[in-house]
Amino acid sequence: MLCRGTLIDLSGLAIILIKHIIFDLDETLYPRRAGLMQEIGERILRYMIERMGFSPDEAEAKRARYFHAYGTSLRGLMTEETVDAEDYLTFVHDIDLADYIGPSPALDAMLRRIPLAKIVFTNATREHARRVLDVLGIADHFPFVIDIRAMDFINKPDLHAYRRILDLIGARAEECIIVEDTPRNLRPAKVLGMTTILVDHGECSEVDYCVDDILAVGDVVARILKI
Repeated sequence: MLCRGTLIDLSGLAIILIKHIIFDLDETLYPRRAGLMQEIGERILRYMIERMGFSPDEAEAKRARYFHAYGTSLRGLMTEETVDAEDYLTFVHDIDLADYIGPSPALDAMLRRIPLAKIVFTNATREHARRVLDVLGIADHFPFVIDIRAMDFINKPDLHAYRRILDLIGARAEECIIVEDTPRNLRPAKVLGMTTILVDHGECSEVDYCVDDILAVGDVVARILKI
């Protein structure tokens, strides 16, 4: 029996096997309980208040609405307001990561067991992603980081972002596994044909696999690849 994510072309009897595994960054490669994304959220509010002049109540309301409508606060600000995207991204990611995360030898070992090309796919910046990967001690696994700029500032869960990453890595959806902590960011990937793995979330009905911890992804991949 073929594993999930494998495609057969009956006309040519060609088999396309999974070649890539795509990881979200924040709260996927490190636990939600680390608190880093909560700090980024606080800095988003500070930016909207201090740099854009919104009241605290306005900033909170807009941030919530933008997240639900656009997937990120930045996309909402770029669509409905006037914002310097680079200034925003620099401000919200200006955090001492060592206060929240540290080296993870277990994660490093798990990634080494996965015989696939590994990519980070994030709504944040490449600089933030590289800093996180360095602090976790896993940067050597990820030669490619696809960030918000590479997606033309059109973020997950917009379908354009997923088509864009496939173009950038030169892959078909059926050749990819994608790992995320947010169900709505996996739905478009599944529509395109990627194999989906959800980390640390209870809503498992719309994805292929669910795990409680990122360290369990290695076992799921081994099952998918039958290794």
